[in-house]
Amino acid sequence: MKTTINNSFEDFKKTLSNSIELQQEFQTDPIKALNNFEVKNPKETDSWIYRIIVLMLGLSIIAIIVGLILLAFWDRRNPDSQLITIFATISSGAISALAGLLAPSPNK
Repeated sequence: MKTTINNSFEDFKKTLSNSIELQQEFQTDPIKALNNFEVKNPKETDSWIYRIIVLMLGLSIIAIIVGLILLAFWDRRNPDSQLITIFATISSGAISALAGLLAPSPNK
C-alpha cells in the first residue's frame, strides 16, 4: 500500500508520527518503507496553477497587442520605435512562455 504525502518534509514527519504501522515498517526496513511513499507534487495535481498562468500570459499578450494598435493610431506621424520594440519583445517572451507551457513534455 502506497502512502501519499505532499511535497514537503513536514508532511512526511506528520504522516510518520501519526501512523504506528509506518513507524514499525521503518524500524524493520527503512528503505522498503520509503519505497512505499508516493510524493504528490502540486504542479501535477493542481490544474488551476496552469490555468492561471495561461490566462495571465494570454491577457498580457492581448493587452500588449491592443497597446501597440493604440500607439500606432495615436502617433501616426512620429511613432516611438523604442516603445514598440519593448512591447514587441515583451509579447514575444510571453508567447514563448505560453508555448512552453502548452507543449507536451517529452517522455523520459
